[in-house]
Amino acid sequence: MPYAIKAEIEDPQAETFVFAAQKTMYGGKHIAEGDVVYLFASENEGGQGLVARGVVTSSEATPRRPDLERQTPRASVSVRRTALATRRLGRDELKRFKDWQDGRPETELNFKFYRQATNKIIGVSDKASEFLDSFF
Repeated sequence: MPYAIKAEIEDPQAETFVFAAQKTMYGGKHIAEGDVVYLFASENEGGQGLVARGVVTSSEATPRRPDLERQTPRASVSVRRTALATRRLGRDELKRFKDWQDGRPETELNFKFYRQATNKIIGVSDKASEFLDSFF
């Protein structure tokens, strides 16, 4: 399964990225070494959306805290960049895709990333992955 990460990315041109203890949703907790991942620079942190594609070089689940009853699974991952985005794709481009049942990859990304606008790692469908590949 391909994945996407929306997080603070200070240098989108970097060769490698490290994301520590990131929230995981929509299957994101299954991310593993060798998986394809699309990197989105979080607009909440001053980023512009999709910036790169890469391959996970390491992944480790963050241990759950026994003192918390409810907690979102988290993971720490390292990514080696394989391509830079050539076109823009962010909140502004995706916000008009609001019909949650239309099956469009744009709608899937809008729902998973921006319905709850926190930074996170998500699993994406093959259809969404093909769509994202068109930006490279």
